[in-house]
This record gives sequence, C-alpha cells and structure tokens, in this order.
Amino acid sequence: MVTTAERLLQDNLSLFEAMHKQAHDNEPKRVAIVASKGTLDMVYPPLILASSAAAMGMECAVFFTFYGLNALHKTKSRSLQVSPIANPAAPMPVPNILGAIPGMTSVATWMLKSMMRKQNVPTAAELIKVCQDSGVKLIACTTTMGVMGVKEEDLIPGVNMEGAAAFLEFASKAHVTLFV
Repeated sequence: MVTTAERLLQDNLSLFEAMHKQAHDNEPKRVAIVASKGTLDMVYPPLILASSAAAMGMECAVFFTFYGLNALHKTKSRSLQVSPIANPAAPMPVPNILGAIPGMTSVATWMLKSMMRKQNVPTAAELIKVCQDSGVKLIACTTTMGVMGVKEEDLIPGVNMEGAAAFLEFASKAHVTLFV
C-alpha cells in the first residue's frame, strides 16, 4: 500500500523529471574530456571519444593537460610511444625487466601502430584532424604550457589555449564528463 507521502514524492519526482527533460531538450548534448597522458595508447581514447561524440551531433571539448599536451605539440605528437613497462594489458605482456632493455619501447610502439593499421584505425594525427574538422574544441591548458615551457607556436594549428576555469565553465554544462 502506497502512503500519501510516498505518492506525493512520486508525483513530485515525475513532475521534476518532466520539467528537467523539457528544459534540457533544446540544449545540445555536451561532452567534456580531460586528456592527461601523453603516450600513444593514452592519446587514442580521448580522440576516439571526442570524434564519436561529434559524429553523434554532440558539442565536445578536450582539455589537454600535463603530458596529454604532447598530443597537440607539433614535434612531440609525431613521436608518441607506448611503454612496455607496467603495461599488463598489452597484447604480449612483457616482464618489467625485459621492458627495460633498450629498444623495447620502439617495439611496443611498432606493435600498437601495426595493430591499429590492421584494423583501419586512423593515426592519432588523423584523429586530431577529424576532431578539428568535426568542431571538437581542442584546448591546451595554459598552466601546463607554462610549466612545460610550451609556446603557442609549438602547438598544431587550430588549438585553443585556455585555463582550467574556462574549461570548467564548459564542463559545468556537460552531460558527459570524462578524465583519461
């Protein structure tokens, strides 16, 4: 048996849900992603998510901070690598001692690039271009730029330079927020 208080609560919840849905139906769906890591295997997830969000008609911004900023760097972005050390999910797990052997990082990077190529996955540079062409806002963290000594001219064209407060303003209205 439903009490009067429970019925009132259910009615209020239904009314709130209807009002919330109506108020937000006209807003574009928003996705805010923080990219904080600069290895090749960690640059792919935010770029794939961002390009997918844009393809679904969502407004998207990716905030590149700390080593994630390497993905937007003109020269560093061309030489992103995969570490074989402490990467147990790799297709061929490598004991840490073997990962320390010179050349193993190059082997792990080659393996990932080869796997991606076989599956027709675009390169990281191609995904960045897809994101830009799709209207994804790529943001370089200005604080990180200062800490890492990165200048505007070091970044690929079309990147926005903003601080955390500007990104948080965007993220405060996001429907999906991810930290990679």
